Amino acid sequence: MEWSELLLAYLITFGWGLVGSLSMVLGLWLSLKVFTKLTGEVDEWKLIKEANLAMGIVLASVVLACGLAVSAAIHP
Repeated sequence: MEWSELLLAYLITFGWGLVGSLSMVLGLWLSLKVFTKLTGEVDEWKLIKEANLAMGIVLASVVLACGLAVSAAIHP
């Protein structure tokens, strides 16, 4: 393998990593905004600051579900 092929492979890998990172950030931001709008009266971040374990588990499941969706969407 020549250096140019190796450099191209590294650039492609870096590009996919960048796409995955940006997709995850956008997906998490959007899913947490939608979740906040759906829960209405509940202040999730106040409950998290008060160490409410139930809300922590719910928000963790939202983050994991978003991660699974993003990983399925960007899988080459």
